[in-house]
Amino acid sequence: MEYSKKVVEHFTHPKNVGEIKNPDGIGKEGNPVCGDVMHIYIKVAKNKQGKEIIKDIKFKTLGCAAAIATSSMVTELAKGKTLEQAMKLTKKDVADSLGNLPPVKMHCSNLAADALHKAIIDYKNKKGKK
Repeated sequence: MEYSKKVVEHFTHPKNVGEIKNPDGIGKEGNPVCGDVMHIYIKVAKNKQGKEIIKDIKFKTLGCAAAIATSSMVTELAKGKTLEQAMKLTKKDVADSLGNLPPVKMHCSNLAADALHKAIIDYKNKKGKK
């Protein structure tokens, strides 16, 4: 199984690793079959237009190289985006941004996108928004 240079880069030097104290939203996603578990933490703020954006985002992932790379990539794709834009990020966006993933590892990009979406939903639920 061969990984793209981008996957190797995000696995060996992941971006936005860690936890946010008092996050506005937390998304947790896991796959019991492969054992990968991801936590995505977000901080939300308003931009100059008054739209809510992901001001800060961090992740903690226990998993394979692809799981760590997709977690890193999804944080890079979502940072600074409005919540609406971030909710539209798909597993394909994540995989394509990494220069593609081996088919057997595509489920990892599903986890990253799903964890991001869950963090946004968690934030909206806490704020009483649908």
